[in-house]
Order: sequence, then C-alpha cells, then structure tokens
Amino acid sequence: MSDIEIAQRATMKPIIELAQQNYGIAPEHLDPIGHFKAKLSLEYVNSLADKTDGKLILVTAISPTPAGEGKTTTTVGLGDAMNRLNKKTIMCLREPSLGPCFGVKGGAAGGGYAQVVPMEDINLHFTGDFHAIGVAHNLLSALIDNHINHGNELDIDPRKIQWKRVVDMNDRALRNIVVGMGGAANGYLREDGYDIVVASEVMAILCLATSRADLKDRLGRIVIGYKSDKVTPVYARDLKAHGAMAALLKDAIKPNLVQTLENNIAIIHGGPFANIAHGCNTVTATKTALKLADYVVTEAGFGADLGAEKFIDIKCRKSGLKPSAVVLVATIRALKFHGGIVKDELNQENLAALEAGFENLERHYHNITEHYGLPCVVCVNHFTFDTEAEIALLQQKCATLGATCIVSKHWANGGEGAEELAKAVVAVVDNREPEFKFVYDENLSLWEKIETIATKLYGAGSVTANAKVKSQLSAWNVDYGTFPICIAKTQMSFSTNPALKGAPSGHTIEIRDVRLANGAGFIVAIAGDMMTMPGLPKIPAAERIDIDDNGKITGLF
Repeated sequence: MSDIEIAQRATMKPIIELAQQNYGIAPEHLDPIGHFKAKLSLEYVNSLADKTDGKLILVTAISPTPAGEGKTTTTVGLGDAMNRLNKKTIMCLREPSLGPCFGVKGGAAGGGYAQVVPMEDINLHFTGDFHAIGVAHNLLSALIDNHINHGNELDIDPRKIQWKRVVDMNDRALRNIVVGMGGAANGYLREDGYDIVVASEVMAILCLATSRADLKDRLGRIVIGYKSDKVTPVYARDLKAHGAMAALLKDAIKPNLVQTLENNIAIIHGGPFANIAHGCNTVTATKTALKLADYVVTEAGFGADLGAEKFIDIKCRKSGLKPSAVVLVATIRALKFHGGIVKDELNQENLAALEAGFENLERHYHNITEHYGLPCVVCVNHFTFDTEAEIALLQQKCATLGATCIVSKHWANGGEGAEELAKAVVAVVDNREPEFKFVYDENLSLWEKIETIATKLYGAGSVTANAKVKSQLSAWNVDYGTFPICIAKTQMSFSTNPALKGAPSGHTIEIRDVRLANGAGFIVAIAGDMMTMPGLPKIPAAERIDIDDNGKITGLF
C-alpha cells in the first residue's frame, strides 16, 4: 500500500482522550481542531516549568538524494519503538510546507508504517499555522508600502527595503517582481520579490520565541530596510506592525498535538527550511515535550552539515537545549548516489559505488562526534531492494569507523522494526554523558564564524565573498557580532555545487549575499546559487494529488 493508503486505514484515537490517558493533560488545556488534532495552551506549557527534563535525541542524516533519506520516518519509527520498550517518548517534528508537498516530496509526515496522522491534514494546511505566518509576514509588507505611499514619514529608502513577500508554494515566477505599477494610486513603483513561507523570518521567530511577549518583541526587532542615509535601520516596531502581527499568530504559537499510527503522541510545530533558515521545530514544542516525557526524539532538516549544525549552533545556543545523542540516518541508495551512480540505477547492487560513497557518511559522523562532541548511532533506513552484501559491507565500514550501525525496518514494520535501533540509542543516552560543544565561539567575528563552518564541516579550502558582502559583515560586527550564522546552501553536497557528491575537500565556498534576521537573532549567509523561493520540477507531485466525490484524497506519499 502507498503511504496515504496506510494512513487512511489507521485506527486513530481522539486526541483529547490520548493526551489525558498518556500524559494526564486535562481536556481544558487543549483546543481541539476536529477529533485528531489539538492545540496545547501556553498556560499549560508554562505550568510545566518546574518539572525535570527528559533526554533529547536528535535525528539527522547524510547528504540526501532528491527524494530524501527518511529522517521523519526514522524519527517516528524510533519514537514508536522506544514506547514499545516502555520508554516514555514523544516525537517533535516540523510541519510540512505545501511547496515541497506539491513539488518533489508529495508529503512529509513520515512513510510506510512509521507515520504521523491524520496524514492528509498534516500535509495540507494542518492547523493553519503556515497561513497565519504568511499573513503576518505580508501584513508587514503591506504596511511598508502603505507608509511610503502616505508620505514616508520614516524616510524609508525604497531601494533599501529588505522585506519581501511570501507564499507557501514553489513559484519561481515570483522571485523577482515589480509592485506599484499602474500609476500613483497603486503606490510607489519599486522592485520586490517573494520567498517561500518557510524561509520567512517570521517562521524563524515563531520557532525560537519562548512566550507571546518574546514573540512580539522579536517581531518588533525585524529590520525591514534602511533610511535614505542607507545606514539607519527601520524596524517593524517603527511601523507599529508587531502588535498586529503577534495577534495574527496568537494560535500559531501554541504547539500542535497529533499521534502516530501506533497511537503515540507527537508534537508537530513550526517548519523553517534547513538550507535557508535553521530547520528545526519550535523551541516551545521541544521544551514542552521534554517536560512531559522521559525521552524526546526530534529531527533537524536535511544533512548534518546544515540541519544538525543549525540545531546546535542556533537552536541549542539560544534555548539552552542539550541533545544526549544523535541518530545519523543513511540509506544504501544515497551512499551509492554519492559513489557516482545515477538515480535510475540506485536499486541495483553496486558494492564499489557504496564503498566510494561511504566517505559522505564518514564525514558527517566525524563532524557529529568530533565537532559537536556528541555520541552518534548510524541508522540504515532499510529499503526492500537493499541486498545482503550491501548491508554487510556498510556495517563493516561503520565498524572500522568505530560507529554503531543498526539496520532499521520501521518503514515496513513500524515501531517493531526499529526496536534494535531504539535499544542502541537508549544504551547510549542512558550510559554516556555527551561532551556537547558548539562548532564556533560566539565571540568570533561573523566572517570567522562562516570560515569555521565551511572549513571544519564542509571540508572547504577557502571562503570568498565580494567587497560589499565583507563590508556589510564588518559593519554588522558592531551591533550583531555575537549572532550565530545560518548558511543557506544546497543540501545535496558539502560544497555549493549540488552535483559534487561524496565528501569533496579543498573546494571554495562563495558567500553571494548576507541578510540580517534581527528578530530571529542570526545572520543568513547565502552560499552559491541557493534560492529562497524554490521552483517546481518538470513533473510536480501536484499532478498525482487528487480528491474524489467522497472527499478522499489520493496521491500524497
């Protein structure tokens, strides 16, 4: 059966009943949205402050193939398996974006028998959080142009506006647009553009905010552009926008509770892209789960060079979170892909390609254990066409590396198929205190932070940027020098060239642009040709998605 067929046959329990039964959460603390989704009140979240934290387990991956390697599937399967072992566990996931759902992925709620449900709802609109984020972002966009139209009292330079518009869809035609056309009645004529919602600073702010007050303060700190002197920043609070923006996000800030196919609680909240933003679910969701459960399994986006690095150097640095272990997800097909095999031949046994591509896993493992200081378990997300010889070779290579390597069949068998993985992870978490360290010191200059990430984690030989980028970073060092760096880079390679597989070394990382995310509290460094508005593939997943007369959705996977 397809993922959606499996999900539609699931026996779900009312979420109010499940939350009370498993975690003692009284119904008055939940705002149900239908029978199987609910928002958790912030008042209840705040009431948990004095409870002891559980252990945090981070799921990341090697550099992925275009289809992804199954981080969400593994997170769900591992969480279900730990609950099967009577380890009280909650999974914390990101909300799917409609862009990838209708683009390449066709869905992002796990797969096979390791899914969160209701799968269709989670993939399509869910609880409306992304809609609220998009509207809050675009309200600020509208207020900027409206202010200029009515006299521009703040002296905003229209050529220095940094704030674009957003839509939760892959639409390359909107990357660069012109607004205000049609005469003076339609506003001031200027160039503009769209990003995807998950790349919005409002999304990043929601994911890092710790309270409604913190949310509003962060929204007010957003730098929308500069005055005509080209150096004085204009903030969202100058436009009196942050109060209304926070009002639009009054429900979006509340964590969302759903369940897995095995009726275990999962919190799905927030979803910034990891190759553009910091790629983690909300701090509120993670901290709430840690108060409720003994173990929390969470995911970071894309490969460990992007998602895990930003989880540690941005999310953990700003929130005080500390993971106890990392699960590095790999697939045999991805390793063969990194060994030079084309996509159409990945289902065929090829030991030479697997051995050649192993260097990608090796570098990610080294980064996690050496540069993050965290214990790491390698999870081989099993596919039906993996051969015994390939599995044996991969386990042998991992043993040589000193890595615990577990073949996990959660896609086919749910939690039962991941029990060996769960046992290995629990053994590490319960018996080893991680060193845990950041990749760079916050007191380094912004440029030194970029160089450290590129050389330590990416294996780069040098980092380059034009004089304008370097000058901007130098100027920002005065007021924002302690900010962490969020590198926007292709997820397909350690380099900025998505075609460069394996573990390239000595390459050059070019920083093409830098952006200040003052409300979120980090600097975005755009490397290579990275886009903040993706495009659709030649055959988008949307072509397969449909609905029948009874309201049954098909084509999500």
